[in-house]
Amino acid sequence: MLNASDVEAALTAAECAALLESGPDVLRAASEWEQCPLLGIDTEFLRERTYRAELGLVQVSDGRRAWLIDPQVEESLQPSKRLLENPDLVKVLHSSSEDLEVLYHTVGAIPDPLVDTQIACAMLGQPLQMGYHHAVKWLVGVDIDKDQTRSNWCKRPLNAKQLRYAAMDVVLLPMMHTMLKVRLEKLARWDWLEEDIARIQRNVAESASAEDAYLRFPNIGRLDQETLKVLQALAAWRERTASERNRARGFVISDAGLMQLAQQKPANAAKLRAVDDLHPVVLSRHGDELLSLIDEAMSSTAQVASAEALSGEENRKMKAMRQVILRRAAELEVDPALLGSRRELEKLLRAHAAGEPLPERFLGWRKAVITDDLLAVLEDPA
Repeated sequence: MLNASDVEAALTAAECAALLESGPDVLRAASEWEQCPLLGIDTEFLRERTYRAELGLVQVSDGRRAWLIDPQVEESLQPSKRLLENPDLVKVLHSSSEDLEVLYHTVGAIPDPLVDTQIACAMLGQPLQMGYHHAVKWLVGVDIDKDQTRSNWCKRPLNAKQLRYAAMDVVLLPMMHTMLKVRLEKLARWDWLEEDIARIQRNVAESASAEDAYLRFPNIGRLDQETLKVLQALAAWRERTASERNRARGFVISDAGLMQLAQQKPANAAKLRAVDDLHPVVLSRHGDELLSLIDEAMSSTAQVASAEALSGEENRKMKAMRQVILRRAAELEVDPALLGSRRELEKLLRAHAAGEPLPERFLGWRKAVITDDLLAVLEDPA
């Protein structure tokens, strides 16, 4: 049940959040965090010109106090790491995947134990991609301004509006956790939440292979094998280069430029210069390397995996599986995307056809809830 005094305490905390700008500030706050059983956490970051997001602020709240950690204070990293890894302290985040990635690469830790209120809301019938502001309105009835969304969180000093906005992103999370847990446990779905969160944590810790970077491009099923080989080589090179230089992929070479290279396969410098969407700096800095990569890829005898277009029968099964998802979601009163998106259904279809293990998404609680019904569709000869 919503407690008006708790809401008022949280809103008051957002108005007087403590900005931790020195090592001693962080250490004093850390001693208080350690006494809390549960804390709301959020991050503010920039991801424009760099490969990895730049952490600008870490917000922490117990619902009655709020602390804003400046990660530019070197002494803040170890106390923040201890906080995130403290097994006796539940960390509550909303839409945590990007925050986890940022914290993992900057602080060096993944929050654990963790509760994600976005997923919890979805398990109670709300949209899977429900934003924090809408979740707060739905659960607590509070409207939150979004006027500082595009702030530069790495620029100092931060102004009063930024600090209040940042604090508002965490002060209500502890209360939301309490409300959501009661509802989920009543429906016997708290285990569902813990399972999905564990998968998110594992995915953050497991770095994606650069060799799979080409799969980010749309419609690769329409490309011939030679073009796919060149695209894979170039996309893997760009991924490694962007990571090493900590530059956004597009600042190394654009998607359009990469695809044109894969399709045109220039064999010399003159033809390379004729490719549109290649910045002169790319030509001067990487021209020889690009030509070498293209030549090696075309000489390779290895086959590159590609998602071929679905056949008529496969499309029929996809449609039937989608109907199963919609029907079951209606029965459970949840967003169909929580059970399985079209992309995930296609992965299941291809894995089944190839005799491969089921995708992890369709194991665990989903196995009895939806997977068995989906497999019945795939195994139906009709």
